Amino acid sequence: MKSAPPSKVLDRPALLEQTRAWRRSGDAIILANGCFDLLHVGHVRYLHAAKQLGGRLVVAVNSDESVRALKGEGRPLIPAEERAELLAALGDVDAVVIFSEPDVRALIHEIHPDVQAKGTDYTADSVPERDAVRQYGGRVEIVGDPKDHSATEMIRTRLDRQPQ
Repeated sequence: MKSAPPSKVLDRPALLEQTRAWRRSGDAIILANGCFDLLHVGHVRYLHAAKQLGGRLVVAVNSDESVRALKGEGRPLIPAEERAELLAALGDVDAVVIFSEPDVRALIHEIHPDVQAKGTDYTADSVPERDAVRQYGGRVEIVGDPKDHSATEMIRTRLDRQPQ
């Protein structure tokens, strides 16, 4: 079985080095983030729309511990390393990093993305990290299709259909 190129899944120091190299080449850095447990079409559309903003797309994936804190026991269904590999296999994605903090503020402070792309379940004013991005002159963009897809809802629906 062929896996995604390992060079797309980076640790934090390697990501910092890579984003610096991309900037030296004139590329903008776009940051998208999420749990991405049970990759679905809403995720793909979100990441594609983020890439369309122009530049290198970095996807930050919540660690297993942070997914559990956000979504509850029993989550994630797929380990962080596998979620990262799946995302790295997408053509729009230039790099993937796993983060363990409750949000991406620390990563934002490290790589200073030109754009933080968030899904349509947010508004520009409700993005938790917006102040961290705006502090150095970055911007927040809301991208993707309407939030009609949810891994949490897909799991709940599937469990509700199981015979008792």
